[in-house]
Amino acid sequence: MSDAILKNYINGEWRLSEASDRLAVYNPATADVLAEVPLSPGTEVDHATAAAAQAFTTWRRVPAVERVQPLFKLKSLLESHADEIARLITQECGKTLKESRGELQRAIENVEVACGIPTAMQGTFSEDIARGIDEFMIRQPLGVAAAIAPFNFPAMIPFWFLPYAIACGNTYLVKPSEKVPLTMQKIFELIDQAGFPPGVVNLVNGAKETVDAILQHPEIRAISFVGSSPVARYIYSQAAAHGKRVQCQGGAKNPIIVLPDADMDMTTRIAADSAFGCAGQRCLAASLAVTVGAAREPFTAAIAETAAHRITGNGLDAAVQMGPVITAQSRDRIEALIQQGADEGAKVLVDGRQPQIAGLEQGHFVKPTILQDVPPDGAIAHTEIFGPVLGLMHVETVEDAIALVNRSPWGNMACLFTSSGAAARKFRSEAEAGNIGINIGVAAPMAFFPFSGWKDSFFGDLHGQSHHAVEFFTQTKVVIERWPKEWSRQF
Repeated sequence: MSDAILKNYINGEWRLSEASDRLAVYNPATADVLAEVPLSPGTEVDHATAAAAQAFTTWRRVPAVERVQPLFKLKSLLESHADEIARLITQECGKTLKESRGELQRAIENVEVACGIPTAMQGTFSEDIARGIDEFMIRQPLGVAAAIAPFNFPAMIPFWFLPYAIACGNTYLVKPSEKVPLTMQKIFELIDQAGFPPGVVNLVNGAKETVDAILQHPEIRAISFVGSSPVARYIYSQAAAHGKRVQCQGGAKNPIIVLPDADMDMTTRIAADSAFGCAGQRCLAASLAVTVGAAREPFTAAIAETAAHRITGNGLDAAVQMGPVITAQSRDRIEALIQQGADEGAKVLVDGRQPQIAGLEQGHFVKPTILQDVPPDGAIAHTEIFGPVLGLMHVETVEDAIALVNRSPWGNMACLFTSSGAAARKFRSEAEAGNIGINIGVAAPMAFFPFSGWKDSFFGDLHGQSHHAVEFFTQTKVVIERWPKEWSRQF
């Protein structure tokens, strides 16, 4: 696929963009150019939105049981092309093939849940709220909706939204990350085969100009976004100012708490997978490990040993446990933050900077890194590094640990490792985060639960996935009816 110029998908057709500017798409493990992605101008957002708006007039009237039929076919197509899609994810995103396959499976699960829309979209009915008067509530689609997707999960994250939106009767526009557009390009080839009417699902590649056109377009009623918190704030404020529904998943600084009664072998394995899986480039990556009491020494020794021996390289290699970070700029930023942590007083217990990986000298690699005794009031304790860096902190009691969790401006995930049911119950009740793990390192909800985030990790009211997605992509209409006998036609 080298040097291919990617296309947009508008109104059921593949179209070359009129953009004069394009960006190279790189394999982060090798720095090879995979393709070129156009930075589509706002006029192409106009074309896609016009097609979606026209398609909505008929798609919304298609019965729900018929709307989900192309989704059933898409599920089958995604499964039959799973290996090809997973390799694309690894080539452009860097994660291991195992991680890529797991990501795609999560996307497929969301299609499965959305296929239940004939039940999930049902309304409510109350007979005789007063004499001869009935009242009921129905759900109707909004119109055109859009997703602005991040680089770290190019297959999964758009599917937190897309299948629910179209199953509910909306039409849709996807703007993939310009860093990883190949995955969605392939998935849209399958969407093209699935049987959706022209205009129901559209793809526009691009960067900030494309995003701003989406935010400002009067026909786009709802926007879903996942990315960093500064960008999430911008998307949320701009979209809301233009009268749109918005859900914006932001950044995180996720703590895991390790109690002395935790199974240290299991905890270490799970913590390492959480912190270093996907090279730490996920909003549910563990970035702080807080040991309580006597857990400090055994956990510190074990996690340092595990981090030092994690195999890093090209994710297409079956022996590799961790791939590169997405860009050279990201690598440089991560290494600078490691140095900032050291400057603040943390000890670089395992240093993953500037690794030498034979045959991959041009790749964007940072090996697993451990910062010990991260100062709780330092900048590094509250900065989302978005790389394979785990900071270690220590407190004396579980109450101290919960207080540390709750002082954070972030609220995406918090996890506890323990064999105490009482401690687990206290933690899940009192920890201020939207996704809680108990002896779980990545508390990622299944597709039939919403992906919850709190505080600066989420801007909006309704999250992606499950019944939250159904509520987000529908508007309720309440009908109150009276049919007195003398007004009704007699048969």
